Amino acid sequence: MGNDINLGRRHFFGIAAMTVAAVEFGAMSIAQAGTAPSATAMKKGTHTSFDALKQIDAGVLNVGYAEAGPADAPVVLLLHGWPYDIHSYVEVAPILASAGYRVIIPYLRGYGTTRFLSKDTPRNGQQSALAADMIALMDALGIEQAIVAGYDWGARTADIMAALWPERCKALVSVSGYLIGSQEANRKPLSPKAEQSWWYQFYFATERGRAGYAANTHAFARLIWETASPTWRFDDETFNRSASAFGNPDHVEITIHNYRWRLGLVDGEAQYDAYEARLAKAPVITVPTITMEGDANGAPHPDPSVYAARFSSRYEHRLITGGIGHNLPQEAPEAFAQAVLDVAKL
Repeated sequence: MGNDINLGRRHFFGIAAMTVAAVEFGAMSIAQAGTAPSATAMKKGTHTSFDALKQIDAGVLNVGYAEAGPADAPVVLLLHGWPYDIHSYVEVAPILASAGYRVIIPYLRGYGTTRFLSKDTPRNGQQSALAADMIALMDALGIEQAIVAGYDWGARTADIMAALWPERCKALVSVSGYLIGSQEANRKPLSPKAEQSWWYQFYFATERGRAGYAANTHAFARLIWETASPTWRFDDETFNRSASAFGNPDHVEITIHNYRWRLGLVDGEAQYDAYEARLAKAPVITVPTITMEGDANGAPHPDPSVYAARFSSRYEHRLITGGIGHNLPQEAPEAFAQAVLDVAKL
């Protein structure tokens, strides 16, 4: 999952179904609401798949992605998390497309049909590498600027894009808020209860963990889905659609490197050192932003009062009620789509 541990780290961990207090920070406003009424209404489960995927060379990758909406329209880039895939947005995309947006939903490195162009490229899962991938994708597609939105790894990636390349980001929607981290911050121990929430991170630090994840990828992912979204009653078909993305030949290596890199157990690539040095200072994000949280998120996640000051432009936080867990765009697609529509107007 996407929650890197950074400044204010000891306060970043909540429990499932926690109640978030509404706090005002300058231009910030808090909305406690479910699905906003102006999003296009549709019966959940109406959309279960995308049209044929597209592929494009972008940076060090050949990226697989789904696309919806007019080709000449303003762009929304939707980024998925771990262990999930692009189907988190299968019901968000048609809402945004019908509202007149070009919607791009890429597989991150290590997922689905995305592949490295060279066998010699390090299978690197560090945070800035994933963000650089998305800038390269925008360049390859000729997209100058986009609304960027995501959850988990996707939220962190979107946050980094907005922090390092604000000129490329019209606005930001980030589930669980400010997830930019640093290896230095991650070296600081947490309380035992908070550390327990990260059991899989420590498991992945061992060779037993690598072997266990490789041997039981689908079962492991399903356990994460169940614990991160304890009230989400997804069926086998829904899980299996996403689980097929974990058959990517680089999935295990990218996952293991990501979590080991966070703990400082492995190195990143030198080409990203300057980015990481900037991110380690917890840069303020200057583009209009809506952050979101589900009221039943069972994964480690920060309290919004900790990260509100990290957003200096027009800003709102929304608590989505009704038993919504970690995979917010798939569990509450209308609320997520509405946040994207609204952030463009902030």
